[in-house]
Amino acid sequence: MSSARVDYIAPWWTYWLHNFPHVNLRLQPAENTFRPQDEDYQQSLMFLFCVAAAGLGLNLLGLAVYLSCLCCCKREEEAEETKKPNSCCVTWAAVAAGLLSCVAVGVGFYGNSETNDGVYQLTYSLYNANHTLSGVENLVTGTMGGMQSGLKDHLSRLDEIFAARGDFVQTLQFMQQMSDNIIKQLLGLPDWEQAKVDLAAIADQTAFVEYYRWLTYLLILILDLIICLAACLGLAKQSRWLLTTMMVFGVLTLILSWASLGADIATAVGTSDFCVSPDKFIMNQTKDIISSEIVHYYLYCSQTLPNPFQQSLTVFQRSLTTMQIQVQGLLQFAVPLFPTAEKDLVGIQQLLNNSEGSLHQLTALLDCRGLNKDYLDALMGVCYDGVEGLLYLCLFSLLAAGAFCTMLCAIPRAWRQIANRERDYDDIDEEDPFNPRVRRMGSQNAQQANLHSFCSYSSSMGSQNSLHPPVAPATSNAPVTEYMNQTALFGGNPRYENVPLIGRGSPPPSPYTNCYSPSMRATYLSMTEDQMRHFGEDFRA
Repeated sequence: MSSARVDYIAPWWTYWLHNFPHVNLRLQPAENTFRPQDEDYQQSLMFLFCVAAAGLGLNLLGLAVYLSCLCCCKREEEAEETKKPNSCCVTWAAVAAGLLSCVAVGVGFYGNSETNDGVYQLTYSLYNANHTLSGVENLVTGTMGGMQSGLKDHLSRLDEIFAARGDFVQTLQFMQQMSDNIIKQLLGLPDWEQAKVDLAAIADQTAFVEYYRWLTYLLILILDLIICLAACLGLAKQSRWLLTTMMVFGVLTLILSWASLGADIATAVGTSDFCVSPDKFIMNQTKDIISSEIVHYYLYCSQTLPNPFQQSLTVFQRSLTTMQIQVQGLLQFAVPLFPTAEKDLVGIQQLLNNSEGSLHQLTALLDCRGLNKDYLDALMGVCYDGVEGLLYLCLFSLLAAGAFCTMLCAIPRAWRQIANRERDYDDIDEEDPFNPRVRRMGSQNAQQANLHSFCSYSSSMGSQNSLHPPVAPATSNAPVTEYMNQTALFGGNPRYENVPLIGRGSPPPSPYTNCYSPSMRATYLSMTEDQMRHFGEDFRA
């Protein structure tokens, strides 16, 4: 098998991030070697977060200056052609903010997914390595327990049975020595229990943190999209309260974007420091648990490297083979003489067969290829997918900050344009016939105006009739003609079909009685009988 260094090559972006300046909070240079327990190294990562916080402060300061200038500067009266570029400017700013938000959300979804895939591959490899080490520990514990308890009981009973035969007793003593030798070899194997527990704890904690990190970014992405859509809706509907609300949420999202940028860049730089030289870090972390020879064997897993367990496994195998040969000889020569010894000898033979199976499994699990594969998979997940996803998340934070900064610059201008339009609308002359408000008011008072005009006109006519008595028309069809004219005047509305004929001094219907003057009533009462016959029977009552 080829060397692990040939299989794993750190990607270029990890070297680029690894060369970032590492400065502690005292503004002193720090080493870029991955040392998470070192306080100086932790401060160098916190410094990157502080740089992002400083960027947030400058961004908010710039927005504050811009809004102050926008609010304090007095707006001069502009011609119609000068208003169009302002609206166009706001429109293009809104379009740019919307496009940047959409691109940022797309990049964020991809980066969040890539980071989650890398961390999932890391935890899967840790759990798989933990399973391998747990299997080794279980096999060692089970084999030692069988040799110390089961084999010892069988040999004690056989010693009593073969008490009369010194050669058989000597064979049993030889088998006990072989059993002690196997136990000694198993005890010489490293204690994987502590490493197993550490791997499981790291995997559990990493999975827990990654779940909430993924969920948080998912909510941030959805929030960015909702704010962008709501801002576009506010611009389309020219809703000032909606634009004001989205401006507040835009400021909060801008703060979240810069905070996530600081966290992502610090995590990416720290992870890249590990990815550049992961072997060195693991050697330092395991030097008090496992020998460096064993760790070196699993990290590099080369055919040129000797297996540190080969001698122990070889002694284990030879001891088992010797014991099996001794048991087979006792079954052949001692059982005919001592039939009661057969049960214990068969039990010892079965125990040795089980131990041999455990030996084969132990040999396979202790081979470097399994754990080295898990190690390489974890590195690929963290240093390729994980760090790449963090870089995309950093790009998302920058794009989102730019989009919301543009949106925060465009909303106040749009808000002011909406206010100016409403003010210009209020300044329209009320007597302007083309004013839509005058039209609405005119349509609402149309019926009252018509009724008032009719009453005034009828009153005036009544006054004239009081001075000049009505003269009978020359033709008999005049009342019909004038009635038809009055009907056409009111549009054929049934409400006005019984309107009194003005030219005849006829009495008004009851709904309009109060519209006529007393002189008109007197004129009507003074009408002669001939006039009554002339107007017809319809107006007698």
